[in-house]
Amino acid sequence: MLRGSCLCGAVAYTAGVPTGMAIACHCDECRRQSGHHFAAVPVAKRSLRFQRQETLRWYRASDIGKRGFCCACGSTLFWRGDEGAHVHLLMGALDGATGLHLGAHVWVRERGDYYQIGGDLPQFQEGE
Repeated sequence: MLRGSCLCGAVAYTAGVPTGMAIACHCDECRRQSGHHFAAVPVAKRSLRFQRQETLRWYRASDIGKRGFCCACGSTLFWRGDEGAHVHLLMGALDGATGLHLGAHVWVRERGDYYQIGGDLPQFQEGE
């Protein structure tokens, strides 16, 4: 089970085991919202349980999905597609050691020009 929370603690949650590979997304939207690329891991929507969520808000960032964030501290917490049974947890908001590892970089064609992607993980020009 994964646990996570926002910076101020007003949003706290648990979620089941990941249903897919953890990715680093370099798309324009993710970079603009997080200030850099972000890492996320998918879990089943039905496994997401909130202990606190009074300040959780959802922003429609595109025509295919929404981003969940805390309106008190501004922490970005989730990406949820309109279709499908998954929600992506932003890994920087997970509590403690997770044992998870990135499996790929996606949307690298939109990567910022101020950094390079190192390592030997697969790189996809768009989504995986």
